[in-house]
Amino acid sequence: MAANCSASGRSARVWIFDLDDTLHNASAHIFPVMNRTMTKYIMDHLTLDETAAHQLRQHYWRIYGATLKGLMRHHGTSPHHFLEETHKFLDLPEMVLEVKRLRHTLQSLSGRKLVFTNAPKSYAMRVLDILGISDCFELVFSVESTKFHAKPSVRGFQMLLKTIKVKASDCTMLEDSLPALMTAKRLGMRTIWVSKKLQKPNFVDYRLSEVLALTHLKL
Repeated sequence: MAANCSASGRSARVWIFDLDDTLHNASAHIFPVMNRTMTKYIMDHLTLDETAAHQLRQHYWRIYGATLKGLMRHHGTSPHHFLEETHKFLDLPEMVLEVKRLRHTLQSLSGRKLVFTNAPKSYAMRVLDILGISDCFELVFSVESTKFHAKPSVRGFQMLLKTIKVKASDCTMLEDSLPALMTAKRLGMRTIWVSKKLQKPNFVDYRLSEVLALTHLKL
């Protein structure tokens, strides 16, 4: 039987992990399907052609950091229905790429560990189960947990901090999204950008090409 991954040791440090494109590569197989599904949802529910729906989805993504926020604000879209329809992924086990040594990397971190994602809870738990790391985290704080104040909204971050009862300065956030890291830094968190890009903005404390590189970072 595998060792329990969630043992936190005595460290007061809190590790906050984004899910998609941080803990695993969602861009390879999941995001292309999700983007098409979201565009189709907008076509069907707002009676738009594919080009207009695609442009609106990207527009809301740029402005709000989440397509759903724009749809809720401007069109009264039901968030639960939208998330259910766009995250079904019947063949998700074939779409999630295995990350070797990920469990070992998480086990090596001293402190509390949690996931903070703009994805719905059911999808996040499925991905974590497929990756074999769901027991590594004491909490999965999903978009429902934020009452749909998705990252990079400061309200979602504040709700997370209130839920886990810690100061922002005790937290280290790992993310692929720079707007989310900017919010984290403004609140006082330490920030780690998971990206292949070499240039990092000044609100990013560290840049890693992948989460596995955490084991080489002296924090």
